[in-house]
Amino acid sequence: MDKHSKLLWTEAFQVHASDTDFRSKGRLSFLLDIMQRAADLAVSNLGLSNDEMLKSGMGWMVITMELNLQREPLQGELLRVHTWSKGNKGALWQRDYRIYDSQDIELASARSIWALVDIKKRKILRPSALPIAVEPYLEDSVGDQPDKVVIPPELTLQEAYTYQVRYSGLDNNRHLNNARYVDLCCDALNLEEWEARELTGLHITYAQEAQYGEEITILRTPLTDDGVYIRGQGSGRMYFEACLKLKK
Repeated sequence: MDKHSKLLWTEAFQVHASDTDFRSKGRLSFLLDIMQRAADLAVSNLGLSNDEMLKSGMGWMVITMELNLQREPLQGELLRVHTWSKGNKGALWQRDYRIYDSQDIELASARSIWALVDIKKRKILRPSALPIAVEPYLEDSVGDQPDKVVIPPELTLQEAYTYQVRYSGLDNNRHLNNARYVDLCCDALNLEEWEARELTGLHITYAQEAQYGEEITILRTPLTDDGVYIRGQGSGRMYFEACLKLKK
């Protein structure tokens, strides 16, 4: 694949020790980080950098993402992220990803839904507000738009812990970084659960952006056949719902 393709962007990333967990496997938040970096570079290559978007008072807000893992990355591996836009339906944009290892074997794939927003007003903008054309790449597809997460009503949610948003979790929009929500999900499991189960994916829906100083109560269900469902809530609002997909 040509890295400089206007429609399909490819970027390489190495898994460093600081990107891994106690099992020497790449953390789930690391995968979201490199996907986000590849997407930022893809849009920048079209002529609109992050700095230019910030100066224009615009930003991208992820709404839902579903990621499927064939296996977790290992320390020292060189990964290649492919990403492309599938275009928009109304105000919502879909971006797909595939992640390959050094043997060109697919390690993960993901579908995500985004909205263009006015940073100050937190208002969703029409696609026409974007000053560049983002054409869809039609030669590949991970799938249709992912649905929002729905926690089965028969499952019981119990409090796992409480988290307060601090400096280390903020992005350049002064909100909790998208990938940090995934760390909150992973922290809801104990080490014995991580050792007994294999991570096979993530499904997450972002409902409310968390700001500096806000406290998020993390609730989780017991292990199910699907994995563990997790909700972040606080101060009368829900921040996110997610499912960590796990198998024995």
